[in-house]
Amino acid sequence: MSSRTSSRGVPVPAGGGGAEGRARRAGRALRRPFTGVARRLRRVTHAHGAGESGLAKLIELHAVNSAGDMMITVALASTVFFSVPTNEARGRVALYLAVTMAPFALLAPVVGPLLDRVPHGRRAAMAGAMLARALLALTMSGAVAGGGLQLYPAALGVLVASKAYGVVRSAVVPRLLPPRISLVKANSRVTLAGLVATGLAAPAGAGLHLLGPAWPLYGAFVVFVAGTCLSLSLPHKVDSARGEARARLASGEAGAAGGRPVKAGLRTVGPSVLHGLQANAALRALSGFLTFFLAFLLRAQPLGGLGAAASLGLVAVAAGAGNALGTAVGAWLKARGPEPIVAAVLGLALGVTVLAAVFYGVMAVVVVTAVAATAGLCQALAKLSLDAMIQRDVPEGVRTSAFARSETALQLAWVVGGAIGISLPLIGVVGMVVAAGLVAVGAALAGRGLLGAGRRGGSAAPRVA
Repeated sequence: MSSRTSSRGVPVPAGGGGAEGRARRAGRALRRPFTGVARRLRRVTHAHGAGESGLAKLIELHAVNSAGDMMITVALASTVFFSVPTNEARGRVALYLAVTMAPFALLAPVVGPLLDRVPHGRRAAMAGAMLARALLALTMSGAVAGGGLQLYPAALGVLVASKAYGVVRSAVVPRLLPPRISLVKANSRVTLAGLVATGLAAPAGAGLHLLGPAWPLYGAFVVFVAGTCLSLSLPHKVDSARGEARARLASGEAGAAGGRPVKAGLRTVGPSVLHGLQANAALRALSGFLTFFLAFLLRAQPLGGLGAAASLGLVAVAAGAGNALGTAVGAWLKARGPEPIVAAVLGLALGVTVLAAVFYGVMAVVVVTAVAATAGLCQALAKLSLDAMIQRDVPEGVRTSAFARSETALQLAWVVGGAIGISLPLIGVVGMVVAAGLVAVGAALAGRGLLGAGRRGGSAAPRVA
């Protein structure tokens, strides 16, 4: 081993003593926990053939995507919600929903058909969605401090780009599916990675916000630039059109009547997908309702013994834990049919919200946290199952259209639920009754159909012309 001489003429092994050696050892000790965590995470994402198939890279890309979205959310929440009194915040949030969601309802259905026409450019489409959000984050950084109207068009662009990425990502999963992993399990792995990244990015974004309102957006810019590079590194088979056809979905009734294909739409994808979408819309409306109703309720009426910020934090942690648990359960369920899963979580959500309406006045803290956790768990499991139904039942040539239409419907359901939450008086019992009513509507529309499809073993794939 080579050595050097200290100031007193004593040979010292290279890197083994003195200030320089101690600094190196300290650096290695500080890096060891992070490198160890990174190695363990890599083993998890690459397990069961995911590394060989390319699914692991998609999982890592989705984690980056979720981290960037969370940083933008932190920046917008600090401007639109937390920086103003409760009454004024309700108006700002309503304005935000109106300005961003009304154009989104018109633009989002166009995303899927456009992406159907570029099957060779899925990696480029995801990279473009990442790069667009990186540039929009920089644009928003100049307007976020004042919270003016010029912030909202950029927020709309971020929303559309995020949904475009989500649609392509969902359509890509079957191409990267390892033989030993089911669709529900693969979707749950991708979603769980996003949840972990969101949980890490939230405090990071809050810390950046202490430096200034624009700093979380600067962080989002860096994250999305990294996501752009990761998108282009996905396997080439993501862009392959092998086995695809220009197709239109046809309903069973149309085939029986004369065999003529019907234009693709949500009503032509088979009963399983339609009922799964109805159930998911109810649960997504519940999520939007609870997000806004509890946000304003707990600002005005914090839970017993807690401040407003602590109450909101408790509910957010409960919802995040429920979401993570639902995703983990989805990974554990392996090859079980998605229809019974959606029916079960719909029944669970209905039961918990009814109990919450009955017992809210007695144990508000328990009720609110239980409802938030249940909503997170049920929404996660139901969405994973809906994705699996679409990936199973819809032909690949029009799968991105189906995902785009379903994502649009679910986003609008969330907005409808949020609008109800904003407009209601801040009375806890009333809120829980309305929450139970939203889930009851979904159960009435979809419950019987899901149970029937589950007994039949799912619906057959629709005809392709």
